[in-house]
Amino acid sequence: MLTKRLIICLDVRDRKVTKGVKFKGNIDIGNPVEMGAQYSRDGVDELVFYDITASAEHRQCDIEMVRDIAKNVFIPFSVGGGVRNLEDMHQVLQAGAEKVSINSLAVLNPEIIAEGAKAFGSQCMVLGMDAKFVGVSEKILSGYEIVIRGGREHTGLDAVEWAKKAEGLGIGEICLNSIDTDGVKEGYELAITEKISQAVAVPVIASGGAGEPKHIAELFAKTSADAALVASMVHFGTYSVKQIKQAMREAGLTVR
Repeated sequence: MLTKRLIICLDVRDRKVTKGVKFKGNIDIGNPVEMGAQYSRDGVDELVFYDITASAEHRQCDIEMVRDIAKNVFIPFSVGGGVRNLEDMHQVLQAGAEKVSINSLAVLNPEIIAEGAKAFGSQCMVLGMDAKFVGVSEKILSGYEIVIRGGREHTGLDAVEWAKKAEGLGIGEICLNSIDTDGVKEGYELAITEKISQAVAVPVIASGGAGEPKHIAELFAKTSADAALVASMVHFGTYSVKQIKQAMREAGLTVR
């Protein structure tokens, strides 16, 4: 069995880790560099840092923060939010990130995926996808639509078709976040996770909804996702990385 990865997401606003429910009602939790370093020591496989207000504020992501993270975190990490062009990608990677995550930018300018893959390699390119259930229609055959700008703007794009198009352009990995389950802590959105995992050959990270270790076991039992992303269940001290990984092993999963 392939090793399943455990990834922790840190949403960052004004240099503070923040967490909300369905992209709303965020509260500040702590320092992203300190929290990332602790999770690294605790044994998580990867980290994701999202500068969640950068795109809405039309600014570059916090490059100094990325440098600080790289000095203190010794596992792979990706950075998203405020990545506006190839130069921003270059700066993020040069500052120490292994991967760049793009979301709204990719929807508005799909060719940036191909340009980034050519310049830095597909392995550095992650597609962040925020999907919302809207029901099946003529345009949205999967029932799930892509929304951008932090969930504020509907695009009319079918989530599965967008994932396939991004793969064709050279994206190396997909991080699929379900807005409907984000922060709810009642389990991942398994339906769209499996649809996209079956539609593409690149690794798929499931995000949005993990509240306890059994949700991660359920994710891997019922979908072909390659990694589970968590936030609330560790940020608030409900579970430790060690406890989650032990539960994954007890469920028969191969973990690092």
